[in-house]
Amino acid sequence: MDKDLPLEILDSLSEGIITLDKEFKITFINLAAERITGLRKNEVFGRLCKSVFQSDWCKTACPIRQILETGNSVFNFNNRIITKDGMKIDVKINATVLRDENSKPVGGVISFVDISHMENVEKILKEHSDFYGIVGNSPKMKEIYELINEISDSDAPVLIQGETGTGKELVANAIQETSKRKRNPFLKINCVVFPTELLASELFGHVKGSFTGAERNRSGRFELANTGTIFLDEISEMSLQMQTHLLRILQDGTFERVGDSITRSTDVRIIAAANIDVEEAIKNKDFREDLYFRINVIPINLPLLRERKEDIPLLVNHFIKKFSLVYKKPIEGIEKEALNLLINFDWPGNIRQLKNAIEYAFVRSHQDKNICLCCLPSYLGIEEKCHNKNFPVKHQEYISMGKLLHLLEDNGWNQTKVAEILGVNRTTVWRKIKEFGLVHE
Repeated sequence: MDKDLPLEILDSLSEGIITLDKEFKITFINLAAERITGLRKNEVFGRLCKSVFQSDWCKTACPIRQILETGNSVFNFNNRIITKDGMKIDVKINATVLRDENSKPVGGVISFVDISHMENVEKILKEHSDFYGIVGNSPKMKEIYELINEISDSDAPVLIQGETGTGKELVANAIQETSKRKRNPFLKINCVVFPTELLASELFGHVKGSFTGAERNRSGRFELANTGTIFLDEISEMSLQMQTHLLRILQDGTFERVGDSITRSTDVRIIAAANIDVEEAIKNKDFREDLYFRINVIPINLPLLRERKEDIPLLVNHFIKKFSLVYKKPIEGIEKEALNLLINFDWPGNIRQLKNAIEYAFVRSHQDKNICLCCLPSYLGIEEKCHNKNFPVKHQEYISMGKLLHLLEDNGWNQTKVAEILGVNRTTVWRKIKEFGLVHE
């Protein structure tokens, strides 16, 4: 982040921003963070972050500790914090290293949004989806629905493969909701978020004193999910060492907590997801072949959005309904020319990119009840002029740190591809990377 960036800009953002020094003391909090937490600047300056927010992950998986130790940024990290009035709220956070003019780490930046209000929105949308939250009636999607129903009585492991943005987590949710374990615990963990030592603690637990910060005994996800299901997202990013531990769970259901010698048992079904070709990772010695055979009992391969274009109108209507609730705008549909443009685009970012395009249109729409051509991102190749005279011509898209970081990580830091998805030029992406102080390790 540019040290000369005016703080007024950070106060204008809708997402909460907190900066910490290397001792985890709060050095800045913007207005959105004040609003979300109920805390004021003078109440938190100089205080330890964990003493203020009392997050679920403060003692074992602090995101700032992770980024300072590994240099890797954290994004889309679900967490729960406690507000000033004692309420627990769910937030989604992103964290990155804060560097000085010599690129030396001096602390960290956390951006976060309150996602508690989204529960009702998601519930409404789920009731109007085609299959347990999944939208699509194409033959390829119907085959997947049929397979999910067929395996509802099975406890066999499932491996979901598909490119970024194809909806792997939604499929995992549907598998859980149709299974005989649907009333039992369902825990999710993104394997790329944690470094190896912390991932071991998250999955298997630890005993007091087993590593720095382990101040008490702690149960891991496999204990907490006993009789239920665990969803391991981005399993292909797991280290070979962790893959060995996971293989043992699959073979005999046993494990030890970090720093412990007591063998424990658990009865957990595993659903895993990967956004790369796991067989290719095996050839490159990045993934264990024996683990692949254990985890790939029931394979589900998700199609690219351009392979199921007949679902695009359904998805567009779904996202219009969602963002009309989120933004409280009376937008009811989309004009024919705009919809045809969406159908004919190839969508390298799949459903997630289409969702972003519709949200972009909602941000830009003002008075119309239908989304028109001029509201859509320019990367779609809009050639016709829009008839909407009320639409403001001058517009500059706001790109949040969290959104940019997420897209960069998903696309291997390919700035050209990220620019295409955002509908901006590559220079804008480069400038934002410098502005936020993002570093690709």
